[in-house]
Amino acid sequence: MTSTAPSPASWSELLGPRYRSTSAVLAGGVGLHAVNIFLTTSLLPTAIGELGRESLYAWSATVFMVASVISSMTVSRLLAHRGALGAYLFALAPFFVGTMICAVSPSMEVLLVGRAVQGLGGGLLAGLSYAVLREALPEHLWARATALVSAMWGVGTLAGPAIGGLFAQLGQWRLAFVALAVVAAAIAVIAPRALPRTERVRGGEPVPATSLVLLTLATIAISVASIVGNGTHMLALIAVGAAFIVLFLAWELRSPRRVLPQSTYTRASSLKWIYLTIAVLASGTVSEAFTPLFGQRLAGLVPFAAGFLGAMMSVGWSATMIFSSDISRPRAQTAAKIAGPAVLAAGLLLTAALWRDDAGPVTVILWAGALAAAGAGIGLAFPHLMVAAMRTTDDEQEGAKAAAGLNTVELIAMAVGSAVAGVLVNLGAPSALASARLLFLGLGVITAAGVFTAYRATRQAEREDAGPPYVRDAK
Repeated sequence: MTSTAPSPASWSELLGPRYRSTSAVLAGGVGLHAVNIFLTTSLLPTAIGELGRESLYAWSATVFMVASVISSMTVSRLLAHRGALGAYLFALAPFFVGTMICAVSPSMEVLLVGRAVQGLGGGLLAGLSYAVLREALPEHLWARATALVSAMWGVGTLAGPAIGGLFAQLGQWRLAFVALAVVAAAIAVIAPRALPRTERVRGGEPVPATSLVLLTLATIAISVASIVGNGTHMLALIAVGAAFIVLFLAWELRSPRRVLPQSTYTRASSLKWIYLTIAVLASGTVSEAFTPLFGQRLAGLVPFAAGFLGAMMSVGWSATMIFSSDISRPRAQTAAKIAGPAVLAAGLLLTAALWRDDAGPVTVILWAGALAAAGAGIGLAFPHLMVAAMRTTDDEQEGAKAAAGLNTVELIAMAVGSAVAGVLVNLGAPSALASARLLFLGLGVITAAGVFTAYRATRQAEREDAGPPYVRDAK
């Protein structure tokens, strides 16, 4: 584990001539993935009108999510076998191909194929942005770079619906996908000058096939649970997904071939607590998918305004993350990690209390403020949790796996959170007010658990820094 004190970092250094291209490529990869998700949601109604098969509407997000989770689990191995530059170009290829398939699709079935191929590339890009960051930038810039890359999700939340809505309004939804493909090609042109040609490992660690299969089955079950209408079927699928996750963890614990780093399953390591805290924070973001609906139903907002209400959480955590990355003192970083989940939970619970029928402008402003505050909790903790995960080991291979595991943990948490959110919303149906209150109350309680996991992560990290006697005691 790295113990040297980091040098002072600045935005001017990260965005200056030396690292400007690297920052643009890493942020651009996540930006492509994020914009694509939110752009597609605003385009699909128009695409369905042309292609038909409305019954397949919900499957667009499901196939994309499943493919993203599958590919995210191969990031560390791809990085080892192809190096930083080769891995990034490899990831851009399926994203470009899948996007062009969507652009020319003659039917909804073909568009779903394109979405699946996009998901494979998107999952790799999102995971590689964190893993390659570790290779391409000095350690003292990791917090800044992590904040920049993660903030691209907020950019996607705002830009995606706006761009998609514009192309849909013009009746040119296919050109939106073409534009995404052009940006992907531009990033591929810049990448050779921006990313290091790191050493490739021949042979290397075998693919953990059993872990991949178990986690894929869990993701499929949970993702399908979030789109079925029958409550009994939904609960059954969630139970099946949870069972596969338990089997996955049991297998990983004893298998030499793992998706996550070995230290995740070591009692004396802080990594498992870091991952759990990140998972809790990520689960809170699934409320964004339902907020526009509640804004329309409870306040009569037009779709455009409701969409921006749904983006307020992303605005909150993107803005706060930029400022949080300025925190350099260890005690302040520890405080930020623990306070983050508390602020997120408080914001969600406050929003639950503020939901009203026939809400007026003042109430809508209060909703927006509470959602932005909830997002600020994510932004407060995320940069420091992610850097802490990258610093848990000095071993390059395990370090790359720890960084790549961040995206896998986020995606799984969002899949599980979406399914739980679907259950909570259905429990409140047909009342939009009851659904809104149950959803935000439930997510608030879940995210409050992050205070405990963040505390355990920081305590364990302190023991690791203290040296071998404390580590032995922990064991």
